Amino acid sequence: MWVLFRGGNPLRILLPQRGEWMGRRGLPRGLAPGPPRRRYRKEALPDLEIPVLPVTATKIRQYLREHGIPFQDGHSCLRTPSPFVESSQLKDQTAATSSFSLYIDKTTGCFLCMTSLAEGSWEDFQASVEGEGDGASEGLLLSKAPEVEDSEEVWRIWNRAVPLQELPDPEEVQLANTMFGLTKITDDTLKRFSVRYLRPARSLVFPWFSPGGSGLRGLKLLEAKCRGDGVSYEETTIPQPSAYHNLFGLPLISRRDTEVVLTSRELDSLALSQSTGLPTLTLPQGTSCLPPALLPYLEQFRRIVFWLGDDLRSWEAAKLFARKLNPKRCSLVRPGDQQPHPLEALNRGLNLSRIIRTALPAWHKSIVSFRQLREEVLGELSNVEQAAGLRWSRFPDLNRILKGHRKGELTVFTGPTGSGKTTFISEYALDLCSQGVNTLWGSFEISNVRLARVMLTQFAERRLEDELDKYDHWANRFEDLPLYFMTFHGQQGIRTVVDTMQHAVYVYDICHVVIDNLQFMMGHEQLSTDRIAAQDYIVGVFRKFATDNNCHVTLVIHPRKEDDDKELQTASIFGSAKASQEADNVLILQDRKLVTGPGKRYLQVSKNRFDGDVGVFPLEFNKSSLTFSTPPKNKTRLKKVKDEAGPVTKKPSSGKKGATPQNSEICSGKAPSLDQPDTSKPSK
Repeated sequence: MWVLFRGGNPLRILLPQRGEWMGRRGLPRGLAPGPPRRRYRKEALPDLEIPVLPVTATKIRQYLREHGIPFQDGHSCLRTPSPFVESSQLKDQTAATSSFSLYIDKTTGCFLCMTSLAEGSWEDFQASVEGEGDGASEGLLLSKAPEVEDSEEVWRIWNRAVPLQELPDPEEVQLANTMFGLTKITDDTLKRFSVRYLRPARSLVFPWFSPGGSGLRGLKLLEAKCRGDGVSYEETTIPQPSAYHNLFGLPLISRRDTEVVLTSRELDSLALSQSTGLPTLTLPQGTSCLPPALLPYLEQFRRIVFWLGDDLRSWEAAKLFARKLNPKRCSLVRPGDQQPHPLEALNRGLNLSRIIRTALPAWHKSIVSFRQLREEVLGELSNVEQAAGLRWSRFPDLNRILKGHRKGELTVFTGPTGSGKTTFISEYALDLCSQGVNTLWGSFEISNVRLARVMLTQFAERRLEDELDKYDHWANRFEDLPLYFMTFHGQQGIRTVVDTMQHAVYVYDICHVVIDNLQFMMGHEQLSTDRIAAQDYIVGVFRKFATDNNCHVTLVIHPRKEDDDKELQTASIFGSAKASQEADNVLILQDRKLVTGPGKRYLQVSKNRFDGDVGVFPLEFNKSSLTFSTPPKNKTRLKKVKDEAGPVTKKPSSGKKGATPQNSEICSGKAPSLDQPDTSKPSK
């Protein structure tokens, strides 16, 4: 295999992590090989002082025309002749395929050659066309890439696994079928998808084959564990999730197929293929992310049906992914009692073909009637708790007031200088990120190193300075979170920041953006000589971004200068009333240390557009773990506050009966999984 030696990175304004959190246990780091793809070498981070101009589809088309390169316009990619295909590779290819085998992403400019598997950034493609560095594009092919570090481990696991139907003990076969819900999946279906069973680990093994099935590139292991009266599943991928780009079922796809069903689980693809006969593919990271690197493989389909799950989170993920693939060709299966996961639907005897035929179109015009909305309204009424959003595990009192964290909202957060705004909001975001919310941090006030240190301490809930021998353990777990940082520091222009956010939403499916803080974007581009007008414009931009991208934006704003003995109010937010009017939620960190002594802080929810509940609850700061925790039950008392509209809110119930951690893996008497922090019990 060849490697392309060329710098350039279209994501230079982000710090991508090596791992994508999936809420599942991974193999030890030594067992996670790198992706066996041909890549450009990323040698150094770029100079952050040089602005990165965004690539647009118009600019890409203009560049191709200027250099006389023919192209075909697709749904999410442009197809061009590939300069990375050797003549020997074209013998077994058709003329149409060989001449237009390079796919260029319209949004990022990244390319992938389907024949040679060469890939790189838009700058790399320009260098190959213009003959930079070594001359012609063929000159970039210098040497062979090193072998995958743990390819032997992949083959060792694969060779030890056997087809399920070949197990010698019939009772073991029956137990495995029951544990994984395969009682109605035939042996022929398992054989066609090359599914095997690893007896020592009691896991199903799903292979990742190269396009055309020419080689084994990785594996996914699905382990079933008894949890009380039910069964829970844990996934392990080789290579690690960020490099595992396996569209399970791809070798079975024909070039003549024009319709495909996308699922979030391999077992669902087995059920759909067997029941309907339609081409099915499984997204490698489920509902967490749809990597843009997979889009070229979906270009050939005229209709794509998303059937990702049976909850609102799957529904929201399907709508987000459909925007990447052109909503006009996408349809969505709405979650419901009669439309569960495909495997469950098969086991219940439901008609899967009928469910697919009734899938709702993902695209609609700017003006709709209730007829187009009634299904979504029914979904929210049928799933009230899910519609309220994801609940925090560290802040139960915040759940009682806000009910949850919802996509598409704008939260404004303020507090006195030195009260701990950044420290609180980092734990606030870390709580959600630990539950799988893809998060982008924009810290303009403190460096990313310092912010990461604070968040790592909060994640471990202990002073790592005193336990350096455990640093690698916690750092490895922290690295697997879906957490990304903008590399901006100091004053930045709003247009550059929003372009970065837009890019992150496309590439990493970001659901939560934290901006700390708004004042660092005022005055940079001379939007107006009036700072109040400039702030109103910036707040409006973030409001529009949250709505258009269905992404939650948390915006930190400094308050006006108030007397130390006075509590902050909604009107204390710097600027005009624009920020509080546009915001869905307004949070105020009240610091009363000058009056009542050090450490006395309260979080006030002064606006809640979801259901109107507002309130105040106390916080206690743990200096060793840098965390804010709700005081013990006998000390906690929620204050009744008057809304600005007048009425007094009802006092929420202070009982904690029935509250359980979001992570279902922290059940039974066993130790929690090492891939996810046990936030239900603060360390002592």
